[in-house]
Amino acid sequence: MSETTPAAEAAAPHRYTAALAADIESRWQDFWDANQTFAAPNPTGDLAGDGELARPKKFIMDMFPYPSGAGLHVGHPLGYIATDVFARFQRMTGHNVLHTLGFDAFGLPAEQYAVQTGTHPRVSTEANMENMRRQLRRLGLGHDTRRSFATIDPDYYKWTQWIFLQIFNSWYDEQADRARPIGELVEQFEKGERDTPDGRPWAELTPVERDAVLGEYRLAYASESPVNWCPGLGTVLANEEVTADGRSERGNFPVFKAKLRQWMMRITAYADRLLSDLDALDWPEAIKLQQRNWIGRSEGAKVGFAVEGHPGDPITVFTTRPDTLFGATYMVLAPEHPLVDTVVPAAWPEGTKDAWTGGAATPAEAVAEYRRQAQAKSDVERQTEGKNKTGVFSGAYAVNPLTGTRIPVFVADYVLMGYGTGAIMAVPGQDERDWEFATVFDLPVVRTVRPPEGWEGEAYTGQGPAINSANDEIDLNGLEVADAKRKVIAYLEQRGIGEGTINYRLRDWLFSRQRYWGEPFPIVYDEDGVAHALPESMLPLELPEVEDYSPRTFEPDDADTEPETPLSRNAEWVHVELDLGDGRGVRPYRRETNTMPNWAGSCWYELRYLDPHNDRKLVDPEIERYWMGPREGQPHGGVDLYVGGAEHAVLHLLYARFWSKVLFDLGHVSSVEPFHKLFNQGMIQAYVYRDGRGFPVPAAEVEERDGGYWYGGEQVKRELGKMGKSLKNAVTPDEIAAEYGADTLRLYEMAMGPLDVSRPWDTRAVVGQYRLLQRLWRNVVDETTGEVTVTGSEPDEDTLRALHKAIDGVRQDLEGLRFNTAIAKITELNNHLTKAGGPVPRSVAEPLVLLIAPLAPHIAEELWRRLGHDGSLAHEDLPVADPAYVVDETVTCVVQIKGKIKARLEVPPTISDADLEAQALADPAVVAALDGAGVRKVIVRAPKLVNIVPA
Repeated sequence: MSETTPAAEAAAPHRYTAALAADIESRWQDFWDANQTFAAPNPTGDLAGDGELARPKKFIMDMFPYPSGAGLHVGHPLGYIATDVFARFQRMTGHNVLHTLGFDAFGLPAEQYAVQTGTHPRVSTEANMENMRRQLRRLGLGHDTRRSFATIDPDYYKWTQWIFLQIFNSWYDEQADRARPIGELVEQFEKGERDTPDGRPWAELTPVERDAVLGEYRLAYASESPVNWCPGLGTVLANEEVTADGRSERGNFPVFKAKLRQWMMRITAYADRLLSDLDALDWPEAIKLQQRNWIGRSEGAKVGFAVEGHPGDPITVFTTRPDTLFGATYMVLAPEHPLVDTVVPAAWPEGTKDAWTGGAATPAEAVAEYRRQAQAKSDVERQTEGKNKTGVFSGAYAVNPLTGTRIPVFVADYVLMGYGTGAIMAVPGQDERDWEFATVFDLPVVRTVRPPEGWEGEAYTGQGPAINSANDEIDLNGLEVADAKRKVIAYLEQRGIGEGTINYRLRDWLFSRQRYWGEPFPIVYDEDGVAHALPESMLPLELPEVEDYSPRTFEPDDADTEPETPLSRNAEWVHVELDLGDGRGVRPYRRETNTMPNWAGSCWYELRYLDPHNDRKLVDPEIERYWMGPREGQPHGGVDLYVGGAEHAVLHLLYARFWSKVLFDLGHVSSVEPFHKLFNQGMIQAYVYRDGRGFPVPAAEVEERDGGYWYGGEQVKRELGKMGKSLKNAVTPDEIAAEYGADTLRLYEMAMGPLDVSRPWDTRAVVGQYRLLQRLWRNVVDETTGEVTVTGSEPDEDTLRALHKAIDGVRQDLEGLRFNTAIAKITELNNHLTKAGGPVPRSVAEPLVLLIAPLAPHIAEELWRRLGHDGSLAHEDLPVADPAYVVDETVTCVVQIKGKIKARLEVPPTISDADLEAQALADPAVVAALDGAGVRKVIVRAPKLVNIVPA
């Protein structure tokens, strides 16, 4: 930091210091708020305006922040500063910019805090939001504050509930390839245009039966689903909350697989559209790939295997390699598969190997014990156990439909109910996992694809001609894989034992949580257990007050328990008498006592930013079309720029895309996709210092000396990692702003490197950007008198060239989110002015101030005002470069003879090939090098190269 002694301050009382920066920044933040500088007008509604609407629009968004009690460290605002710089740049290049920020405020942390302290989650969450608002305001972020909200606001989650009901009251019409209102499906049943499952007329079905039929179609439905049940926490956990060894991330309790009635979203209906619409999005290819892999579209066949003794219960498998059917030597059912209980016989069949039984006296005992073991494993653990495959023989046999061979049916946890059909035909000759299992249980191997000559491996998973694949009716031998697939699928379909089909890895979205701090479901149940939607007039359904926020917990190893939610203990709220407006009058109902997951509020928040005060509809159609509708280059519509971490590559983005498509199908929005352009910022990392025990020590108190790092007299180890309170290396933006000013912090974070690359934080390096701002200030303001020093004189040509090259480069860099190189170009121009000495021409100082304004807005506003301008520069036009000064006056041309450089010529960049050749041949150094030899050939690449080939 620069010298701040009393003598220095007396000599330069108007120097740019942290104190002056704090005063400038506070004043301009107040000005922006008072004048609504960043308010973006809408075409209609309570935020309507006119002046900016003639400009092209630009909708810029950050991923929703969660209001943590720890507040922000300097890593958090990296993306927020970046979008603010880009938004300010867009305003200064003629755009009507919508940029704001809300809070994703439901979720587990606030509920955990409530459990520990008794503080209502709303109280702690609102306090956290207020602290974050203060910190973000300190950074000078140009948000339209009129549009900010939190997902916990009842007038926000009213519409989250309303969207849930649109999904609940919809079904996916595969013929029309879109969602339609459930009432249209009911009408088809009533008219007999669609058959009921058992063929009875719709009018003869009871309300319970009708509800069950519609539940098979609804896009939001309740179902018995396998979930991660954690008795020690008393709640169901998402897969992301379970560790690889099958324990809860929070508390390290055992997690079991259990079946519970849960709300589900039928996102699988949109699998193909979620895949195909990715092509038109401007997203990183790595993120698109992750989404494609998560959806997991694969083509293959469904095949039925008859089970001995159970003619009506075939085992259906999906396989991407139906050409290997002749090599299926055993089958595997997932432990959760419903057919397990059906096919297990009373006793072991004669000849059952001891290794297959798990030591149990009967198949039922073996399967029950194995299921208990499998319950204690997570899906991840079941998929990553390597060659240590486990399983038990079910006691049942199936029949290979192509060979007629009797093959054993096993139960094994390497097969998951959530993938495919929950059953596989095992072909150990062509599948590594099947080979490993077959090796453990001494099962036969039949190769169906010829491996390469000399193959000594285990399973062969590559391409090759089919072998051992023929019966009296079909012969695949000699066919390559693709041809064999086509032939066998046709055969299966002809025989009625299989069909070609498409399968997806994607599974329906588990949408229930056994928690308090989430959106209540707008659903009630009648005496028969039939679910009914609350009418819109009863929304929002607000969370009731409860005395105890904790879910009921159980003994951690007691897998046979079920959740008891906090809401279920509020009997007055749960049991109600309502008139739902359906003609049945007032009736008793029971409310749903699960809550929605924290993902719900972030599935549609971009729409609320558009029309945040609308209490009549989700969003005004004209406003939505203006900000998000399809346009040239954006065929699916959506937000113009969405910035956030790559960790949300799949779940949040996939869920938001699903909701957007449903709303589009139902006519509520014009945009098929929520986010047109996605940019993933990198992470700001920090050094972690650990003592001899491996515990972190305060990074700020570590000394570097003698090539090592020392804390309290002990040498410590340094490693690069995340920044956070627990690692004792967090640096808050408040600290940096207090020592250097917010503009310095903004510049440093943007200058650290490319925005999409992670980079280490180094507080000592912040001073570099602080000095840039001090030099900029000195180039405009006299540090002794405080007077503006710019002159009306004309700049020389070198300065004009430096200015216009900077303008050209900075505009391109800001447009491309290359903020680090934009800062480098501004620094270069500012240094040019400093080295030139003397007063800076106004015609250079003003463009320089405008160039740095998006990056360091407070000091830019202050200098702009001191240069004699009224108001804010936020909407001033960014300078445009004069092309005449951007192009170099001369370029260096290299002249080579026999590949060796003999001369360098300074020539105009527009010189012709002929003129350049003549000048090169006339150059004295070239004449001397040729020494009278003739010239056989001259190769000219104007303006930079001449290559002479002597005769």
